[in-house]
Amino acid sequence: MMFWSVGIALCGAFCMALGSALQERDTVRAPGHSVARLGFLLHLARSPRWVLGTLAVGAGVGLHLVALSGAPLTIIQPIGVTGLLFAIVLSAVFNRTRVRSSQILAGLAVMVGLAGVLFLFPHHTSSAPELPLPAALALTGTVAVVGLAVYFAAPWVPVGARAVLLATMGGIALGTTSALARVVAAAAASNPIAVLSWLTVLAVAVALFGGLLQQNAYRTGHFAAAYATLLVVDPITGAGIGALVLGEGLPTTLADQLLATGAAALAIAGTAVLARAKNRNPEAGNRHGNGPGPELVDTTSSGDAK
Repeated sequence: MMFWSVGIALCGAFCMALGSALQERDTVRAPGHSVARLGFLLHLARSPRWVLGTLAVGAGVGLHLVALSGAPLTIIQPIGVTGLLFAIVLSAVFNRTRVRSSQILAGLAVMVGLAGVLFLFPHHTSSAPELPLPAALALTGTVAVVGLAVYFAAPWVPVGARAVLLATMGGIALGTTSALARVVAAAAASNPIAVLSWLTVLAVAVALFGGLLQQNAYRTGHFAAAYATLLVVDPITGAGIGALVLGEGLPTTLADQLLATGAAALAIAGTAVLARAKNRNPEAGNRHGNGPGPELVDTTSSGDAK
């Protein structure tokens, strides 16, 4: 069962990378505020390419959830990082830009660092995870409050940092979704009716919120940084909830803790390099802020919208 779960998770990672790369260009081109409102998603829903990308991401998420039913978060979550290099290359192909060697090296650093962090987590659980509804409400409520604060503050943040900030909060929301889904999927494996629960409703709501934040991160034009940040924060959040709330454990020895810290630093350094990359999507360079706060234009790149 573990072998099949890993294979399914790999397929899901590729689907999510492909879908995100398809979504990016329409997200950058969409009219509206520099940090767009909820109606922005309705506008995107009229674009066939964005819809195709969303279907691909949905297929990836579905495969990810299937994988979670047969293996713990600490095994399945690191698999998603394999899609980073695919996403970087696919985005460059779709936008007709050149992939820089620094991007590939930074992407590899993120992949190695994140895989190292989560590999050091315990990989076995003694019982099915459980999450009482009051705890789930407290968890999702905290994510919503902090996420809204980030969302409203984002227009005042320079675009490179904004991409990372929005993607970080989006990753936290989606990592929380994965933790909720882990509980639902494990229960549904023995009782399919368990899918019809309030945890499922909370998971869907938090996933939609995380999606809005992530699409706004893509909107900055710093796709590689936004996607890398998502891949780092999402699994670490999910694994952290799995360890601290669902009883899936943390690294116990000092050596493992030090190695995990070093691997996390490597992943963060790779993400920082991607955030500072000068080949930002040129179509994002001409957007002037029309939101509540000033748009701080990235002067490292420019180009006319096509």
